[in-house]
Amino acid sequence: MILKDKKILVGITGSIASYKACDLIRHLQKKGAEVKAIMTPSAKQFVGELTIKALTGYEVLSDWKDGETGLEHIYMARWPDSFVIAPASANTLAKLRIGLTDNFLTSVALAYDKPIVIAPAMNTKMLQNPATQENIKILKERGYIFVETKEGILACGEEGVGKLADIEDIETVILYSIEDKPLKDKTVLISAGGTREYFDPIRYISNNSSGQMGYALAKMAYVLGAKKVILISAPTCLRKPYGVEKIDVVSAEDMYKEVMKYLPEVDIIIMNSAVADFKPKTYSKQKLKKAKEKPIVELESNPDILKTIGEKKSKNQVLIGFAAESENILENAIDKLQRKNLDVIVANKLNVFSSREHTGIIIFKNREKIEIPPMDKESSALFILKNVFK
Repeated sequence: MILKDKKILVGITGSIASYKACDLIRHLQKKGAEVKAIMTPSAKQFVGELTIKALTGYEVLSDWKDGETGLEHIYMARWPDSFVIAPASANTLAKLRIGLTDNFLTSVALAYDKPIVIAPAMNTKMLQNPATQENIKILKERGYIFVETKEGILACGEEGVGKLADIEDIETVILYSIEDKPLKDKTVLISAGGTREYFDPIRYISNNSSGQMGYALAKMAYVLGAKKVILISAPTCLRKPYGVEKIDVVSAEDMYKEVMKYLPEVDIIIMNSAVADFKPKTYSKQKLKKAKEKPIVELESNPDILKTIGEKKSKNQVLIGFAAESENILENAIDKLQRKNLDVIVANKLNVFSSREHTGIIIFKNREKIEIPPMDKESSALFILKNVFK
């Protein structure tokens, strides 16, 4: 669980989106976090204090009178690894900007000495008002970390930006606020998913790669402070990680073109995609009909993307590959590391495909090895990046 043993404080303000804080609390708990919550007096008009208490298992403070010493705002500010205000109303943003401490939540915010995560939610016109925009600008300059709002139909019936960010995106930014930044100023390119090689408009050759590991690596590259993360993805059912630029491709040829296009501008290349080695030699624009004779599909080689990168990369670029093997895992991975001029290779068994868990071995060019213990793929992605870029 990616947030195991982390302490997260959730601040809830007066917004129609306040009920979504319940989902956020549950989501963070499922990721392993211990969660406490504080509320503004206005928030309690939208979601019940008893509900939040039941979810967190802790008393919910919203006023200095709720405590015994009058110093609870100081004690609370020292407790968490990350403090997130979600949803954050326009009123609370204005108070944070001027340091106004007329409620318990803003008092904790003023006493908190690490970056605060802000997930705003409000009407489009309120968000776009110059006063709110200036407040956001000033808070960002002071180190507050904002999770951008979504566009959609708002509670008032109007349509536009201002919806609370997705829970998964808020979680990503919370993790960003906790982790060190070994990838600061780095541009990272990551490939993911299994390519498809069509021989008619609806039939193709592919593999059972889910893309989960590649997407997890992209998410964690952002979390670890990468200046830019480029995710080149074959077809998957996964949502784009927050803070990542996603480029969709289908075939190995498509992926080759996009990787080569971005190669000169990146510092780190992580090729996690399961690229088809072969493609049909001919393509039928019409759906192939059943015939008495079984059709024969002749194959030809696809470009070897990893090998080409290994030949073209500069001495300052870091190239990481993956090796999924059914036997002789270590020997085959080291052979691939040498043949394709990789700096690091991650070796694992074939059973990690489409599995929620990952385990394997990180192998460096100097033959140093680090065992990856069994864990979920997000945790494994973070483990890999933190061990490669210490």
